[in-house]
Amino acid sequence: MQFSILEALYDGKIIPWERQRSQSPERLALEMKIENEIKYFTERMSSADCQRFEKLEGLYYEAVLEETVGIYSHGFTFGALLMMKVMVKGGELTMKS
Repeated sequence: MQFSILEALYDGKIIPWERQRSQSPERLALEMKIENEIKYFTERMSSADCQRFEKLEGLYYEAVLEETVGIYSHGFTFGALLMMKVMVKGGELTMKS
């Protein structure tokens, strides 16, 4: 059974904020490098420094998430406004004889 995009959104079959992460070799290599760097530094830190470093990491994730949500929201709004304009123009085209 196929759903329209509106039905799928309404039924929760599409959840815009849950996107599949890229699994490209470049992305996986980058993630591995990040993990190795984190491991390198945390193994050399005191327990207190390690806790501060983990909090810093959390702050970076929060900042990235906030920015990503803002970008998504802006893009979605722009797309909706664009479609509104298309619908108006489409109506003008079909109403003229």
